[in-house]
Amino acid sequence: MNTGKEITVTINGQEFKSTFGKTILEIARENGIYVPTMCYLTKVQPIASCRMCVVEVEGVEGMILSCQEKATDGAVITTDSDALYNERQSIMKLYNVNHPLECGVCDKSGECDLQNKTMEFNLEEQPFTARDQHRPVENWGHVSYDPALCIMCEKCVRVSTEITGDEALKIKFGGYGSTIINTKKEKNYASLGEAAAVCPVGALVSTKFKYTANAWELTKIPSACPHCGGGCQMYYEVRHEKIYRVTNEFEFTNLCGAGRFGFDYANEGVSKDTAAFDKAVEAFKKAGTVLLSNQTSNEEALILQKLKETYGFKLVSPEARAYQKFMQAYGSITGKHLYNGTLKGIADSRAVIVLGSRINDDAPTVKYHINMASKWNQARVIYMHPLEDPEIQNIVTQFIKYEVGSEEGVAALLADTLLKEAELPKAIRSFLNDLDIGYLSAETNVGEEELEALEKSLRKKSGFSLVVGSDLYAHPRAEQIAKLVALLEQYAGFNVICIPPAGNAMGISLVCDLDDAAEGATVGYNMPADFTLSALGDGDLDMPAMNQQEGTIVTVDKRLVPMNVALPYGGYVLNDIANALGLKAEYTIEYTRELPEEKGFEAIAFDDLPDYFDSVGNEHRGYLLKSKKVSLGRTVEEVEELEGFDGAVIYNCNPTEQFSAFTAKSSNLEDEAVLLGSQQFAVATKLKDGERIKFTIDGVNFDRLFKIDTSMKGTIALNPTFDMGLSGALVSSYRFKRLDFERAGN
Repeated sequence: MNTGKEITVTINGQEFKSTFGKTILEIARENGIYVPTMCYLTKVQPIASCRMCVVEVEGVEGMILSCQEKATDGAVITTDSDALYNERQSIMKLYNVNHPLECGVCDKSGECDLQNKTMEFNLEEQPFTARDQHRPVENWGHVSYDPALCIMCEKCVRVSTEITGDEALKIKFGGYGSTIINTKKEKNYASLGEAAAVCPVGALVSTKFKYTANAWELTKIPSACPHCGGGCQMYYEVRHEKIYRVTNEFEFTNLCGAGRFGFDYANEGVSKDTAAFDKAVEAFKKAGTVLLSNQTSNEEALILQKLKETYGFKLVSPEARAYQKFMQAYGSITGKHLYNGTLKGIADSRAVIVLGSRINDDAPTVKYHINMASKWNQARVIYMHPLEDPEIQNIVTQFIKYEVGSEEGVAALLADTLLKEAELPKAIRSFLNDLDIGYLSAETNVGEEELEALEKSLRKKSGFSLVVGSDLYAHPRAEQIAKLVALLEQYAGFNVICIPPAGNAMGISLVCDLDDAAEGATVGYNMPADFTLSALGDGDLDMPAMNQQEGTIVTVDKRLVPMNVALPYGGYVLNDIANALGLKAEYTIEYTRELPEEKGFEAIAFDDLPDYFDSVGNEHRGYLLKSKKVSLGRTVEEVEELEGFDGAVIYNCNPTEQFSAFTAKSSNLEDEAVLLGSQQFAVATKLKDGERIKFTIDGVNFDRLFKIDTSMKGTIALNPTFDMGLSGALVSSYRFKRLDFERAGN
């Protein structure tokens, strides 16, 4: 642990200042001193299996591992000497024993650590060998494993355990016969793409990428993932106007399965349709409302906001508006327009409470950081939701099930439990004192003993996080819930993250003055309307997909990050329509510097935005939004009588790698859109496994195959929306619905 106490160390004759708690390797790297490694990965705990990072410390006998040895004040360190060179060369000879000589066709060739260090340490021949073993290639689905190429560095296992938390990969020990095994092959986790990304050789590779291109033939185009709202760093690797794969700065950052594999959704083969363009311009002039989905960049959102100010139409984005109102209410308690939490704050936590989100599906990158807290800090993880999730049972220490619709009562109980010792304004303390805890406990089904256990588990601990999600934003009492959640940031010091809905909902909510309801003739930007602009290619005028345009989005870490063009697009863009309607900008990205400073944006041109990580992992992508003061109104209302949801209920929730019609379009993510329910749900609805039913949500008609999932419990079924095309964006009300259905064919 970094204590902040200053120390002085000497490395290779140079004196450096640092802080106590850092390893020798960390101090060397932050000062630009190269120490070779094979197993070290900055974002996980030191593995210490390769011994390549050995250094010499004056007064210490023998060589020590710089990756795990903390530097002490006054240490004199040598990172490069003849003895160290010989030691590292000997290690490389061991790594090269029986390693297949297939660099010409290996997918890692050109970016292979083993290849590079074999040359770095001048291994021109292999003086010894060992009896080889038959090691067949294994196809695990999204990734393939070639044990003959594996050097047992353990990076993939650590990522599977410490980062993604799927815990699929393990080491099967057996001396020279040691190998990596996938204990959950049947799951076909796309998250194993993250494990493959850190492989220093060609042992773990993307199955569909295998043998399709050489690394040096591909052009890396930096961008940000537009799918879940995480805005994770990524590279599109392109050749001949085709994306072959997505990679990332795996040393420091992470990418979920949707970001890594859901890249082939471009609107291709489009040319300029002048007649359709003219109709689009006229549609805007006559529009009473413009609808926009979350798949909209900040710059496009600003264009629509400017057109609203000129033409007076309403601007409607249902999920972004719900989030906007939630955060406005939240800010009335904290006095700031943004929540205070960060992903790093979650990873550093000793306890994390999750409320109102099926976190593994809604926000994988947030779940990864909760997993880090669990694995690194043995953090308590309290998961509060009407549905248990077997995918996170390995990290959840307390599951608190509450009744559907009772989120306001749950938030009130949580505030009462966690603010008992806090200094509060009289009005807030009076509100909490007046709560009928017995009634709330009975109506929410959250037992007082569960809350006592939660409170007890947090005693004598510090560093708490609260993560809330989309179940809350469209709740009928969303604004009251927002205030209750905000109390924990303001008065209990919680690191709070209000996960934005998928896409760029946060950016849109900050840029646009959104309206609650549509009226009159409608124009839709990636939403169905009287006149539809669609990046799926199924509307009245084609638009570019997010991987075909320049622009910015806002991440869950409240950071504006740039996206770049990966694939060409031959049609019109929203900026062309805007120019025809009186705005003046040659390129869409001219609006980047005009994003509203009063909402935390900065007047920085798109081409001036940085996009990199430095040598120790500090992020320099775009910029962090500035927190702005907003008006205080620290009043909370009485908790309304809680409405019960009797009978069978469905929960609108997409599977882990699906977020929208654009991930649904990807050929690499082949998820089946079915209604998943338990045996208990089947009994309650008198449905049989394999039956088809029809129902309507928010005006969208669903025709679903019902399947029984034996891992599920209760009378709530999971209903995805990713397969519904642009209509999926219309499903934006409270995520739980009573199921009123008819059997298909009736």
